[in-house]
Amino acid sequence: MPFYTEEGIQIPAVTTDQMREVDRVAVEDFNFEILQMMENAGRNLAGMVINSLDDDGPVLVLAGPGGNGGGGICCVRHLRNHGIDVSLALTKQPSELGKAAAAQYHILSHSGFHALPTEGVEHALRTSKIVVDAIIGYSLQGAPRGKAAELISLASEHAPRIISLDVPSGLDSTSGEAPGVFISPEITLTLALPKTGLSGSSCALYLADIGIPSEVYSRIGIHYEPFFAGRYSIPIEFRKQANSDKNLAFQQGEN
Repeated sequence: MPFYTEEGIQIPAVTTDQMREVDRVAVEDFNFEILQMMENAGRNLAGMVINSLDDDGPVLVLAGPGGNGGGGICCVRHLRNHGIDVSLALTKQPSELGKAAAAQYHILSHSGFHALPTEGVEHALRTSKIVVDAIIGYSLQGAPRGKAAELISLASEHAPRIISLDVPSGLDSTSGEAPGVFISPEITLTLALPKTGLSGSSCALYLADIGIPSEVYSRIGIHYEPFFAGRYSIPIEFRKQANSDKNLAFQQGEN
């Protein structure tokens, strides 16, 4: 399933299992910390939000308890550092966040910033210019449930514009299927390598560099050559039929 840059450079796509193995090799064999990848993801996501805004917000970030949510929480800090009016809604209590996401939230809370109470979320959704979806990443298992499902439904109903991190929440990152409620974003900023489930996406797709060395991909049999060319995020597209002709038109949304 080839994706391409605007210049026609082919980019390999990965399934959920392959991306999970990339993360495992990066952490266990290369001592690449989850917080390092999360920081790079959050900073790139903040840059995407800033470039998509006409002014200084407001922005609402919806974050789950795992790695995807941690990237969203990190994004909040970077947006605040750039003077953006940003709020945060969590699907779990701060005490229930995973270790890396909790570390990101710890920084925010010690800076005097706290997630919205439940009763304030719908108003923030209605009034925000951009909503960031960092609820569920490639770790989706079955239909979203509980507060995650509630926030996905509210965002789908009320958010004027949505930017998803890595994979739109509710979509299977391998198949692109939705077993329950799901996000239909304007933009998806996927991480490291595009996910095969994004091949049918109709939104604008961008790929973010989160610093994983090419040798990590080589360990699991993925051929990787640098393609970011001095940028930390780039627009990409899926082409149904592989063709490396650089003169082909850049046809966004083809599936």
